[in-house]
Amino acid sequence: MKDGFIKVAAAAPEMHLADCAFNAARIADCARQAAEAGVRLLVTPELSLTGYTCGDLFFQKRLQDSAEKALCDLLDATRSLSLLLAVGLPIRYLGKLYNCAAMLYRGEILGVVPKSNLPNYDEFQELRWFEPGPGAEGTVMLCGRPVPFEAGLLFQCEELPDFTVGIEICEDLWVPAPPSVDMCRNGAAIIANLCASHDGTGYPRAHRTLVEANSRRCRCGYILCNAGMGESTTDMVFSGQQLIAEDGVTLSECAPFALPSMAVAEIDVQRLLIDRRKTNSYPGADAYAAYVSFSMDLLETELTRAVPQDPWMPDASTRDEDCSHIFALQSQALARRLKHINASCAVIGVSGGLDSTLALLVAEQAMRLLGKGPEGVVAVTMPCFGTSSRTRNNAQILCEELGLSLRCVPIDAAVTQHFQDIGHDPDSHNVAFENAQARERTQVLMDLSNDLGGIVVGTGDFSELALGWATYNGDHMSMYGVNAGIPKTQIRRIVDWYARSCGKESLSAVLRDILDTPVSPELLPAAADQIAQKTEDLVGPYALHDFFLYYLLRYGFTPKKIFRLACAAFGTEYDADTIKYWLNTCCRRFFTQQYKRSCSPDGPMVGPLSLSPRGAWRMPSDAFRTPWQEELDQL
Repeated sequence: MKDGFIKVAAAAPEMHLADCAFNAARIADCARQAAEAGVRLLVTPELSLTGYTCGDLFFQKRLQDSAEKALCDLLDATRSLSLLLAVGLPIRYLGKLYNCAAMLYRGEILGVVPKSNLPNYDEFQELRWFEPGPGAEGTVMLCGRPVPFEAGLLFQCEELPDFTVGIEICEDLWVPAPPSVDMCRNGAAIIANLCASHDGTGYPRAHRTLVEANSRRCRCGYILCNAGMGESTTDMVFSGQQLIAEDGVTLSECAPFALPSMAVAEIDVQRLLIDRRKTNSYPGADAYAAYVSFSMDLLETELTRAVPQDPWMPDASTRDEDCSHIFALQSQALARRLKHINASCAVIGVSGGLDSTLALLVAEQAMRLLGKGPEGVVAVTMPCFGTSSRTRNNAQILCEELGLSLRCVPIDAAVTQHFQDIGHDPDSHNVAFENAQARERTQVLMDLSNDLGGIVVGTGDFSELALGWATYNGDHMSMYGVNAGIPKTQIRRIVDWYARSCGKESLSAVLRDILDTPVSPELLPAAADQIAQKTEDLVGPYALHDFFLYYLLRYGFTPKKIFRLACAAFGTEYDADTIKYWLNTCCRRFFTQQYKRSCSPDGPMVGPLSLSPRGAWRMPSDAFRTPWQEELDQL
């Protein structure tokens, strides 16, 4: 439960229709198994103590009494277990019968939630036996004690209020305005659905779509526990499909007809509630909501859920589609800017590295969209002290393959003269030595764009902006930054996608060599024509930094939680000390380099995050990182 991770499960144990004692015993066995696995919330199917397909037997007082007796037995059997247990049974209340879910915890019935929406069409006849749940607050006597009885009842952990659970029952999910919408408005982070939906062609897929969509719309975790084998097959078949989703993504799904079936996953309630707080269009609480509190020790939750190394594009099956879409967004954005200011050309400094390669590809596509030829892209290479023949040749070949001319403007003489002008020793390879080159390159590009009536297209990416890995008023500056919203790892993915999809082997070959070239600003003299300055040796692996930045900026996670997630994602590649070191570096650089982001050029937001001071990120340049550093020091 620490860091907001709640291990939950959906289980459809073996069931005998109308044999409530048998069913309670099997549920108890399942609860003990779940508790041993660290589960804190276990959901069973609709009417799990009796079975859903009992028909007119629901009118039998003997079945009703047997269900209550089984509930009491289940309380005793699970008294020592530290988990919430949601079970279904018919309950008599004020002279009527209701299809209900009871929430059990440590030998107590926390509350009972009646089903609000009863299907009475086609194969369903629930209104024959049950009444829709009353809207008013009530109390029902169960197992010799008064118990809260109300639709929309919420169950909240005292030690972790973000762990708040609401209950829906089957059809409640299918209506246009599910009760879970109001439950989530009132603080429910997890919705448990006790379900008895029979199977059929396309049904599992429809269930998955509904669950994912509702969990996304409500920013919640959603547990659907469907009735399984043991239900009557007179007219229908129940397969026991179990689904656990979080914010639109299925975390766990149980195969149909598995017996016993249990889906298990960890839902991050902290992440969900942070996202709600950031989203001002997410509605606030209703005037009234009924809560039942419970106390549960906050223990470490073992993570079994997959933690992707690339949270920016976690789904490998859609990465090519995502890359294509981002490339289209960049190209359209640049084309729109060029057209609006009537620029004659796009001027780009081409180094033979990843960032400038993507910017060049985008510019070439933007000219196509504008109906202009390759002459609209002015590619410029500006070799100096650290330029290697590999990057210089790749820049030349890339332009040739794209049908672009490449201007070569050596800057070593100009930089050397500048050193003389300011009295800098050229043998002192300090920050001034490096940055003078970056600023001279920017001056060349700016002056060329003025001479030609164009604009300078920036090549710097999201990761560099976040870490401040750019020369102020050097490569930090441009007239439009097409890569500003894309982290370094995604720059690599997009160039790789382009290489595989361009349909030209010679172009693909040079792109693959650029992908294989170490990332470097090439500002220190090359040794034996080899790159002497490798960015990731200096600032850290971009795979780690992009991971850190995603969770720091997207969800505002604490350093401790980010560290835990990074260890889960990268534990086989980096040890904990290494991850901590680079997380420290990331945090330090992010806070100290905001002043560069405060005056960054325009650039398109193409993903979930932006560092534009006019867009999605507003931060004072003189903020202290003290609270974050204190937690980092405790790791």
